[in-house]
Amino acid sequence: MKDLNLNKRSIPPVTINRLCLYHRCLEKITEQKDSLFSPYISSSEISHLTGINPAQIRKDLAYFGEFGLRGIGYPARELQLELKKILGLDKVWSVIIVGAGNLGSALLGYEGFKRRGFLIKAIFDRDRSKIGRRIHNLRISSIDKMEEFIKEEHIDIGILVVPAESAQEVANIMVKSGIKAIINFAPLRLSLPPEIKVNNVDLSIEFEGLTYHLKMC
Repeated sequence: MKDLNLNKRSIPPVTINRLCLYHRCLEKITEQKDSLFSPYISSSEISHLTGINPAQIRKDLAYFGEFGLRGIGYPARELQLELKKILGLDKVWSVIIVGAGNLGSALLGYEGFKRRGFLIKAIFDRDRSKIGRRIHNLRISSIDKMEEFIKEEHIDIGILVVPAESAQEVANIMVKSGIKAIINFAPLRLSLPPEIKVNNVDLSIEFEGLTYHLKMC
């Protein structure tokens, strides 16, 4: 297997997204209790489960080493564990949410984050009428306390669920406090240092993409 400290910039972002799909697929398979389950899985079988071309699967995995045996396939459990390590899912990541509206509350209540190693430690808001209220076993804190909290708790990831006019300011505080990765739900492209990883999630664009395809039906 290749050194996992390889230049991450050489890996296309779409490849990382597909690795997440492969990991989910293998995780489900290796959790099965069926005694007839084969310890090996082929790229064609992964393709059937994910909808991704077998040649693309082999190319994606080849960035990180030679996992399979010709004519036999990939050792499913070993590959799943290696992908878990590659994706950083073998540790617990500390997360905060900024924005205690409907979406922020819904994200806080999603149990899947914790199961996958993402521990939401706090939720912040600027609205004084919300501060002090408890949602999903966490008390909403004032955004004025966010910087200190990030530093003390060594927060890894920030989830930004605030209006566009507040997003850049809040993101700047996150970065200043030590956060290196942000999931941005605000309808605004953030201007941040290049070493900060930002994933933008614009639900309205997702809907518009769907309506284009519906119109063509």
